[in-house]
Amino acid sequence: MTDILDLLSNVSFWIAVLRIATPLILGTLGVLLCERAGVLNLGIEGIMVAGAFAGWLAVYAGAPLWMGVCVAALTGAAFGLLHAWLTVGLALSQHVSGLGITMLATALSYYGYRVSFPKVSTPPTITPFAPMDWLPIPVLDAQTSLTLLALVLVPVISYLLYRTPVGLAVRMVGENPQAAEGQGVSVAWVRTGAIVAGSALMGVAGSFLTLSAFNAFFFNMVNGRGWICVALVVFAAWRPGKALLGALLFAFFDALQLRLQQAGDAALPYQVYLMLPYVLSILALVLVARKAAYPQALMKPYRKGER
Repeated sequence: MTDILDLLSNVSFWIAVLRIATPLILGTLGVLLCERAGVLNLGIEGIMVAGAFAGWLAVYAGAPLWMGVCVAALTGAAFGLLHAWLTVGLALSQHVSGLGITMLATALSYYGYRVSFPKVSTPPTITPFAPMDWLPIPVLDAQTSLTLLALVLVPVISYLLYRTPVGLAVRMVGENPQAAEGQGVSVAWVRTGAIVAGSALMGVAGSFLTLSAFNAFFFNMVNGRGWICVALVVFAAWRPGKALLGALLFAFFDALQLRLQQAGDAALPYQVYLMLPYVLSILALVLVARKAAYPQALMKPYRKGER
């Protein structure tokens, strides 16, 4: 018990929590935008991989770090546009389209890496974002600018969704697209815009891994974070503020299991520690999600003029 209290009072532990949470915050906000408009985007896992690779490759080729972030966002937006065309334009299955996007984006990224670096045995490296070192809060001071961006985006997207006409349109097409159409709102355009914007955030989430958390791109580096973001949206009841709390909660469990592994308790296999954040997150999801009010038109294709 004393060891746990010492751990929780350690600033480095909370620095690790926030660092682990950053891509989850960005990815969860991206999924939330898509689902608020009524479209499930299971392409997030592949879009994060593509964003991680595209942003890193741009910086490796000589672009500034923020240009790499922009490239990652544009890459995510491009895959989001494809997903929107399939699910909104053609009204195809959102599940199938999303999984197809994940496989396509992942395969293209790995292929692009192999073509770009056919003979390397270790991943080439770049100079990543440096810690900010100017904020008075130690936990934030040790983070990079992308973490600050993720935290700022939470109130920005919350304001956008609940205090602006654009946000009202997004929520309207996710709840009742027929009523939105009756008010002169283009359901197809609003859903497409939400998917593209959300997918751009997913690309930025991936770029955090290669431009901030690490300094190289390697296979399987996303490691299921996209699927965690999908679950966190349900945990958050489709609200940005709760999405932040959910991401921090999962990151807390993940950082905790890493510290427990480092403690070296030989009585337990390391797989027990690895599954700890997932088991605890599933438990929290079950307890909270039962009362969650999901968008009523989520995963329901809409064709103009249908009733």
